[in-house]
Amino acid sequence: MKIGISTLGFRELTNEQLAKELSAAGFKTIQLFLAQSDSRFWKYNDRSDLSALTPDRCRKIADTYRSAGLAIHSLGVYTNLIHPDEAERRANLAYFEAMLVAGDHMGVRTFITEAGHYQHPTEPEPRVPLHFHETVWPQMVATTHQLATLAAKFQAKILIEPFYRGFFASAKRTRLFLEEVHSPFVLALLDAANLIEVNDLDEMFAQLGPWIDCMHAKDRKLHIDRGVPAGKGDLDYKKLVTLAAKHASNAPLILEYVGISDYKDALAHLRGAMQAEGVKED
Repeated sequence: MKIGISTLGFRELTNEQLAKELSAAGFKTIQLFLAQSDSRFWKYNDRSDLSALTPDRCRKIADTYRSAGLAIHSLGVYTNLIHPDEAERRANLAYFEAMLVAGDHMGVRTFITEAGHYQHPTEPEPRVPLHFHETVWPQMVATTHQLATLAAKFQAKILIEPFYRGFFASAKRTRLFLEEVHSPFVLALLDAANLIEVNDLDEMFAQLGPWIDCMHAKDRKLHIDRGVPAGKGDLDYKKLVTLAAKHASNAPLILEYVGISDYKDALAHLRGAMQAEGVKED
């Protein structure tokens, strides 16, 4: 299986500095977030001004990594697709399309997102969270159909990432959604640490196996909201890599929630689990 790493935790480095660091550590694959010190274009659950992200700049960023021997598996987007205001959803879809254009200039065809979250700035949180309101499911299906149409134009894939406190709150709910959307351009990114509060590892892969196109390799303590680097939580990594090899062997394991101070420890933990279970690294 391929091991990769997210660039999100390395905000203090330039793209060139990060490419050299990760290449020297033996990585061959990255998941690119436009969050480095010389390319701050990424905002979680929001959108940013991409006007300075010209075709030439896109190509230069991509070439920085590829010249260091690093393939770009995917580009992180994570805009808000669940916003209750239709104009905001349209604007966020337009932002997503701009990211698809940037990815096209970079030669990237896979894009990562969550559903997003919304809290009214002045009203109290509703008794039932917005993402579980009955009207939101068909709204999200319609929004994702629009996103699939955009992806088809670029022959790209959109990977949706479940998280137990959001719209994609379980492996089953995510699977039901993917079945309803029924698009070859919309698949899943499994982050097992995001679901251990509600699903066992066997359940995750049983529900999502055919749709898994990428996996995040981070960790989480049970009953704790914040994720942590691989090996610092309650996720059974030996079982994770065994199931990953069985059900999603072509999907890379992307280290996440790591930075310059701890990525090597997380990498060693992941590799140790793979070696213990006889899972070969590509």
